[in-house]
Amino acid sequence: MSYGLIWIITIMVMVLSYVVQARLNSRFDEYSQVPTSNRMTGAEVARKMLMDNGITDVQITCVPGKLTDHYNPQTKTVNLSEAVYGQRSIAAAAVAAHECGHVIQHAKGYAPLKLRSALVPVVSFSSKWVQWVLLAGVILINITPTLLWLGIALFAMTTFFSFVTLPVEINASDRAVKWLESAGITNYETKPMAVDALKWAACTYVIAAIGSLATLLYYIGMANRR
Repeated sequence: MSYGLIWIITIMVMVLSYVVQARLNSRFDEYSQVPTSNRMTGAEVARKMLMDNGITDVQITCVPGKLTDHYNPQTKTVNLSEAVYGQRSIAAAAVAAHECGHVIQHAKGYAPLKLRSALVPVVSFSSKWVQWVLLAGVILINITPTLLWLGIALFAMTTFFSFVTLPVEINASDRAVKWLESAGITNYETKPMAVDALKWAACTYVIAAIGSLATLLYYIGMANRR
């Protein structure tokens, strides 16, 4: 793959990332104005979904920020952003159910989630050092080309992690949508809204994975040409 093509892909990824993020925020704001039929808050939705799946050892907490929602398997907490925790909307319900989807994955030993969790220590190490090793590798490429390949190996781990994340996120959204419908929290009118909100959230992970792959190919091309 030529440098020119890689640069074109990189620029396209940057533009798409901006568009997707803007779309996600606009959809979240739009669906935040649509109430759930039973007027449940995001926190109440999360508690009900966990209870319906027989999970009683996970806490629901509130964290600052917008769309900062995440599940922490180490502390066994579903951390919902302020805009989700106390809000009675389709957007809040969809996000809360998605994070609980990760809890269910964890409880059932979902293989891609287990793989992603196993990669976390390696990726944390790689992320800490990769930019410095790549920088040194580029500067010293004519002296020690091995250093650049070491940086590429570290970066490849983060790229692999981003692709492993995709099925984890998509599966969590599928679980969320199915449960929201079966629990009567969404109906024929509001289900498409929940699906749409989660679709745009998933797109952010897809764009990140493609961007990471394009960058990896760029460095591989540089190393091969030297």
